[in-house]
Amino acid sequence: MKITSVNVRKIEKEGSRMKGIASVLLDDSFAIHDIRIIEGDSGLFIAMPSKKTIAGSYRDIAHPVNQEVRAMFETEILEAYEKAEDFSASTSEEE
Repeated sequence: MKITSVNVRKIEKEGSRMKGIASVLLDDSFAIHDIRIIEGDSGLFIAMPSKKTIAGSYRDIAHPVNQEVRAMFETEILEAYEKAEDFSASTSEEE
């Protein structure tokens, strides 16, 4: 399995730990949307798409089944997030 595309939409909401939303395309054939990019106490991390259960807790809809795949997702998504930030910063400096 290979991540063939990552799209990140930055979110800037004051007081929110959520910094962006990512969509990932696997092998040019399977998409996963609504992966959240969260600012944690130790830095950025990703949270997979989830839904609220009847009991009020949250359950992942889709998620990696091992640490190696989770690390691959996190690396690719956070690299795309950093590139999106750098693009925004360079645009504002030119104006």
